[in-house]
Amino acid sequence: MKDTIYITKEDYDRLRRLVDARRAGDYHDAEYLNGLEVELDRAEIVERSAVPRDVVTMGSEIRLKDLDTKEVKTYRLVFPAQVRGENAISVLAPIGTAMLGYQVGDVIEWRVPKGLRRLKVLKVIYQPERAGVGAD
Repeated sequence: MKDTIYITKEDYDRLRRLVDARRAGDYHDAEYLNGLEVELDRAEIVERSAVPRDVVTMGSEIRLKDLDTKEVKTYRLVFPAQVRGENAISVLAPIGTAMLGYQVGDVIEWRVPKGLRRLKVLKVIYQPERAGVGAD
């Protein structure tokens, strides 16, 4: 796990509201919310204009390489209600939570039932902040 991740103030606020709303509602899988809260607690919050261009933010499209299988895939990190298509990954999915705030060159590690997965961030193809738009 990387010591510091970067997240925009807007993403941070919206993700905190998401966690609070899910905890207040009938959302039954607290494990995913706990993982997201851990990431938010260790994040360095930056203004949209100051977010590094190679950081994975909400709405970013990124290319990842599985360091074990050597497979390369492209994903888009989205809010749960925005999951459409096979490359959209919810921030509440384990890999979605794991990739938030990482930079090109970082290795994302997280536990899955079959063991430890390791993905390297190869490229941020699209980042809303760099494009001058929100993550919606």
